Amino acid sequence: MLITRVRLKNWRNFRTLDLPLREVTYVLGPNASGKSNLLDVFRFLRDLSKPKGGGLQAAVADRDGISKLRCLHARKDNEVLLDIELSEQPDGPVSWRYVLGFKPEGKGAQRIMVSAERVWHQGQLKLDRPNEADQADPVLLTQTHLEQIQANTKFRDLVDFFGATTYLHLVPQLLKFGDKIGGQRLEDDPFGQGFLERLAKTPDRTRAARLGKINAALQHAVPQFKELRFAKDELGHPHLEALYAHHRPNAGWQSEEQFSDGTLRLLGLLWALLEGNALLLLEEPEISLNDAIVKEIPLIIERIQRDRKTRRQVILSTHSEALLSNPGIDGRGVIVLQSSQEGSQARTLDMAEESALEAGFTVAEVVLPKTRPQTVNQLGLW
Repeated sequence: MLITRVRLKNWRNFRTLDLPLREVTYVLGPNASGKSNLLDVFRFLRDLSKPKGGGLQAAVADRDGISKLRCLHARKDNEVLLDIELSEQPDGPVSWRYVLGFKPEGKGAQRIMVSAERVWHQGQLKLDRPNEADQADPVLLTQTHLEQIQANTKFRDLVDFFGATTYLHLVPQLLKFGDKIGGQRLEDDPFGQGFLERLAKTPDRTRAARLGKINAALQHAVPQFKELRFAKDELGHPHLEALYAHHRPNAGWQSEEQFSDGTLRLLGLLWALLEGNALLLLEEPEISLNDAIVKEIPLIIERIQRDRKTRRQVILSTHSEALLSNPGIDGRGVIVLQSSQEGSQARTLDMAEESALEAGFTVAEVVLPKTRPQTVNQLGLW
């Protein structure tokens, strides 16, 4: 399935938003314009759908409460609303639609209460809340039906889709020095601290096949890189090891602690693209990578998608000129965020921008300059 449209009301810095999404969607915008907040919509739905430790109350609390989640510009209407449409194929008819509204109880314990929850499948209404049961027992409205196994049998496919969403913003230092840094690991491990453990839990044949493809890619991207392998040390801890074409013919294998940050970022990106079929969220995948590699990311995604039996949806945020200079980016999948005094605005490309892309210009040339702060040239005079 693919998310083909998202509508928001009072979500973080968006008072309203109504956007189509593509199989691969690029979210552009300056700092603080809402790129991360837009991706967090889908992480929020994933958190609602967790079989353990999830749900509405936990998802809102993890985001520091409704006051942090609701748009500051929502002066009268205190309801937050998400409206998501999904299709089985790109440009196909709407298969599922999920609407969730919630707001604070306004008294006592200040619980978060469901104000609306609706599910349509193939145009037929499968769920409409609040219903008679909710009216008889208002405590039921503290939970969505996404989090209630006994209540979501009619739309379990939707729950499974939301729950399988993957978010990656791999931080190489956490992977390299996780044991030394210590501390609590975040659930779902968005920063890659448990990346090696994920590799270890992958079936041997599947892991070997994926690492073989990654090995071929790294040979083109990393100077002197020769071979990649998975291994375990004497204590059974998992490691990635690399061999380089070195002037010392007997030079040994290097472990991930000796990898460059860029190598680890690229390795994590490639693994994420090869792993699973669910929605994949990538936050600024260009970090730590050479511009020549960054420019190839759109083609890397397309190549991996083309070779997969089941194509997955990818939504990535970026403000990289190198990445957006790739001429293969489909302009229909570009979303532009812009800040204003009444919250962030989001839009697709206009006719003039689409025409410029058709004429051979790149997104970096046509669109990216419009996302730069108007007075950024004065920064050096500060």
